[in-house]
Amino acid sequence: MTGRHTKQEIGQKYNDFASKYDLAEAIPELLGLRRLRKSLLSQAEGNVLEIAAGTGRNLQYYPTGCNITAIDLSEGMMGKARKKASDLGITVDFHYMDAEDLSFEQNSFDTVVDTLSACTFLDPVKALGEMARVCKPGGKILLLEHGRSNRGWLGRFQDWRADSHARQLGCVWNREPQDMVLEAGLLVISARRSFLGIFHTVVASPPTG
Repeated sequence: MTGRHTKQEIGQKYNDFASKYDLAEAIPELLGLRRLRKSLLSQAEGNVLEIAAGTGRNLQYYPTGCNITAIDLSEGMMGKARKKASDLGITVDFHYMDAEDLSFEQNSFDTVVDTLSACTFLDPVKALGEMARVCKPGGKILLLEHGRSNRGWLGRFQDWRADSHARQLGCVWNREPQDMVLEAGLLVISARRSFLGIFHTVVASPPTG
C-alpha cells in the first residue's frame, strides 16, 4: 500500500476538509447511513466515549442521560463538533487524542463508539484493543464501519482503487472490519452488512479474562 500517511498528515487533511465534510457525506446520510447511526447509537448508555468523533454527526442520536466524551486527531473537525454540541444544548468533553493510544484508565466507559473512522487508523487492531481496554466489563463497543464489499465485482474495484483512494484522506476502504474486530479479541454480539456489503454494523464487548 503506497497511499498511506502519517497520523499528523491525516489530521491535517481532515483539518483542511472539515468545512466540506458534512456536505460530502450528505448523500450517503440520506440514502440510509443516518438510519444506521440512529439504530446503533440507540444502544449507547452511561458514560460514553466516542472515538474519532469528527464533525459530531453522531451527537444528535445519543439517548438522553448519556455522558459523552469525544476524541479526534483533527482540531478542525472537533471545532465543527463543538458547534453541533452547543447547538444541540448538550455537554461533551472533547479531547485531542490518538485512538491507538488513549490516555483514559481501563474500565472507564460503559459504551465506546466508533463510526466510519477505522479506515484511517494506521493500526486499527491496536485502536480496537484500546477501545476494549477502556470499556467496562460487560460494556458495549458500538461500531459502524465501511470496508471491502463481499460482492465480487465491487470488492475487486475497491482493491484496484485502494491506493489512490487512500492518498486523498488516508481512508483505506478495502479493509475487513469484522476480521479486525475478531483479531483484536472483542466478543461479537451481533454483526451485519448493508449497502452492497460495504457497511458493517457491529455490537461487541471487551474480552473476558
